[in-house]
Amino acid sequence: MPRWKKFLYALLAAGTFAVGFWLLTSILQKPDTCADGIERVDGECVGVNGEGYDFGTREIQDVAAAIARENKRIKDQPYVTVAMMLPLQSERPALRRQMRSDLQGAYLGQRQANEGEGEPPKIRLVLANPGRNYGHQAKVVDTLLRMASSPDDRLRAVTGFNLSLDATEAAVKRLTEHDVPVLASRISGDRIANEDAADGMAKLRFPGLARIIPTNHDAARALANFNGERGRENLKTVLVYDKRPDAYTESLAKAFSGIEEKGPPGPAAMSFESPAIDEPGSTGNQFTQTANNICDSEADIVYFAGRTLHMRIFALKLAQVGCKDRHYTIVSGSDAASLRQIMTEKDWAQLRGEDGRAKVTVQYAAPAHPAAWSTELARWRTKWEAEHGRRPTEAQLPQYLTEPAQALDTLRNRMRATQSEGTKLGSTPNLEDSRTMLVYDGLVTIGKALHQAQRGAADAEPGLEDVGRQWSLLHSRHRVPGTSGLICLTSGGNAYDKPAAVVELDPGREGSGKLKFVGLGWPTGREQPKNCVIPSSTR
Repeated sequence: MPRWKKFLYALLAAGTFAVGFWLLTSILQKPDTCADGIERVDGECVGVNGEGYDFGTREIQDVAAAIARENKRIKDQPYVTVAMMLPLQSERPALRRQMRSDLQGAYLGQRQANEGEGEPPKIRLVLANPGRNYGHQAKVVDTLLRMASSPDDRLRAVTGFNLSLDATEAAVKRLTEHDVPVLASRISGDRIANEDAADGMAKLRFPGLARIIPTNHDAARALANFNGERGRENLKTVLVYDKRPDAYTESLAKAFSGIEEKGPPGPAAMSFESPAIDEPGSTGNQFTQTANNICDSEADIVYFAGRTLHMRIFALKLAQVGCKDRHYTIVSGSDAASLRQIMTEKDWAQLRGEDGRAKVTVQYAAPAHPAAWSTELARWRTKWEAEHGRRPTEAQLPQYLTEPAQALDTLRNRMRATQSEGTKLGSTPNLEDSRTMLVYDGLVTIGKALHQAQRGAADAEPGLEDVGRQWSLLHSRHRVPGTSGLICLTSGGNAYDKPAAVVELDPGREGSGKLKFVGLGWPTGREQPKNCVIPSSTR
């Protein structure tokens, strides 16, 4: 065979091998996907979707489909995109139900923002799953930043964020560093917040961040003020805190430690160490010893700086120890709003003594409660009528109660309208755990900012910085009446004097325990001022 033919065959063989190698490499390197745009990473479906994908979580299937239908309805109108970022997969049924509550609030808020004010731009809502404990947030943030610069997506805000973790903080920091506005509706940790200064010049660690939930520091002050008004300031207290690094528990422990003791000093703080947010580890054994030590002390109130899973175990252990004729109140933060969902009838029975009386009651600062406004208005009317000898006029009723009550009525009307349309959300929204109310308020607040920014924008849709600048303007005349209270944002984007709904979980005498709204606690010690005009020392 001539040399040139040998050379040609060798060249063809080498070319065939190269093409085959390239095809094989492409196939092997192609990411494993769960759906269009959703990558499978370490067994989780990570990414962003607004077309109804449920991330394999059956509980959110209906509400994800409802969001997709609303997105389709407004696609031919001027719109911007808002991302709802939170973990959307879990093996635990209770957590999956909580995800559904969050997304129900997001959908209802999207509908209210799109129809309530009736102004452009409309909100196209997408779901962003960063994985368990925000472990893959970097991938999701990459996608969101591309969407923010895309003329088709026009991402203008990111909300959600339900856990105060280092990974959550990293996501918020990177988004705000790239001018993407962030509205945190459900993270209470103090670290993910801008610092307001007395001179009004806020220290913006996260430029473009707004929060509509009180920080743990403010919630602790609200609880202390509330219990002081009830004459409980002379009871002895003890702090029990988790040593595991966790922004939420760290800030809660710091906040509880800062509460001034007006009565006799209680025992020194007691620590435990959990393996993770959703793993009990050896906490049961640790809590047995802690409960015995508390029993030997004279403490009546336990400030608990830990996650809900561990608080359940602690409460049961505290009820088990043989402290005769003792009743304990465990006081905690907003994460405790999930406690009732993971308690069984056996658990409730264990919190009761043989005589049916409660051994342990849990009190926490909920960011919202549906009974707050009707209860507080009834109390206010009773007091006012006793002082004035007549009924107050509508104009004399306090705004800080009437406007949130009207906002809650609007939410309930939206829920009824959704039901009458035949739109399925997976279940009837449960307002008692506050999730639906807070996330709804978040979307309504974003809607208000978008509409306000649009009025001064020359383009069809407001830019990123246009929206971010609106946060510090949402107060006084431009306050947002939320179902969780008046939302009045400071120059640092923080909710000024946002009330905490003080709620108690009482085991009762039989069956499941009762969730009872007790009253409102105010971080400043007094109600928000008229028209929510923020004092100069705060702005």
